[in-house]
Parts: sequence; C-alpha cells; structure tokens
Amino acid sequence: MKQSAAAIILGIGSLLAGQAVAAEASPWLVRLRALHLDPADKSDPVGGTGAANRLTLDNKTFPELDVSYFFSPNLAAELVLTYPQKHDVLLDGKSIGTMKHLPPTLLAQYHFMPGAQVQPYAGAGLNYTTLSKVHLLGGNAGLEHKSFGLALQAGADFRLDQRWALNVDVKKVRIRSDVNSAGAIISKVKVDPLLLSVGVGYRF
Repeated sequence: MKQSAAAIILGIGSLLAGQAVAAEASPWLVRLRALHLDPADKSDPVGGTGAANRLTLDNKTFPELDVSYFFSPNLAAELVLTYPQKHDVLLDGKSIGTMKHLPPTLLAQYHFMPGAQVQPYAGAGLNYTTLSKVHLLGGNAGLEHKSFGLALQAGADFRLDQRWALNVDVKKVRIRSDVNSAGAIISKVKVDPLLLSVGVGYRF
C-alpha cells in the first residue's frame, strides 16, 4: 500500500514538473530553411493571341528565415522572411529579361500535437509580394509591382531535444501580375508557386 501511494505521489510530481517546464517554454520559435520555389507558370496569351502559358519563371532554391510566436501550445503566428530573389523571365523557353521579387508571408497556424516528438501543423495567411528591377524585352515591357494573395501551409517539426527540431514544410502561395507594354496590358501571369522547404528550428 505504501509503495502504491509512493508511486502515485511520484507520478503526480512528474506530471506537475512537466507542466512547469512547458509553462516556462518561450513562445518564440525561429527556423532557418532551404526553400525551393516551383512556379505554376500559367499565363494568358501574349497580346491576346496565340497559345497560353508561354511566359514562365525559372525555379529557384534559396534560404528562408521565419519567426513564430505561440499564443498557446496549439495556436501560433509565423512570419516568413527572405531577401529579394532574382529570376529569369522566359518566353517560349528563352530568356526575355529578369526581375526580383520579395515575398514576405504572415500565417496563422494550428499545431495538432504540441509536446509530441513529431509535431504536425497547418496554416493559412496572406502573402504580399513586391516586384522590382524588372527588365523585360530591353525595357519595352514591365510587370505590375505588387501582389496580394492567399497562402496555405502544412508541415511538421521533428524534435531533437527541448529546443532544437528538424522541420519540413510545404506552402502554396497566390502571386499574380499583369505584363504591360506601352501602357497596355499584354498578358497576365499566375506565378502561384509551390514552396518546398527543409530546415532546423530553435525554441527560445
């Protein structure tokens, strides 16, 4: 009987200790990821004639930094950051110039299994992309410089210890732009990239 009582007391003590550690956990999580951008490459016919989807962007792999804040063990907000990325713009597979884009994204996340060894999550939010240094057809064509769109996300953290984790993540982001020349819109492009990333996370 005494042994049973002692086991119960130890169990309750362990549970309370675990809750205390969880309560002391910082709400801040920072991840550094390698991200691969795979554009959808959809576009209207150039000048309103001919085939669609002739305008494309090259694929790109680049580093990404994101910062998450946990309002509760299940709910978090994530801000995805990087630096302006330079892309080749192609027409029928041939380069017609370059442009840069900066796509910060803010997402609300739900974490399904906080505290587990594998912690899956899903998120949704908004992307704001700015396009700059657009040089197309020798300066004879340009792109609309701003794009707002929905972003969807799914991923998982694989805990290594109390602070470090490996992360895999996938996002689908809506990015659209008009192609203009001589003040007229000559096509509309749907970049709408699929973003695949892997990296590490650190919980402060």
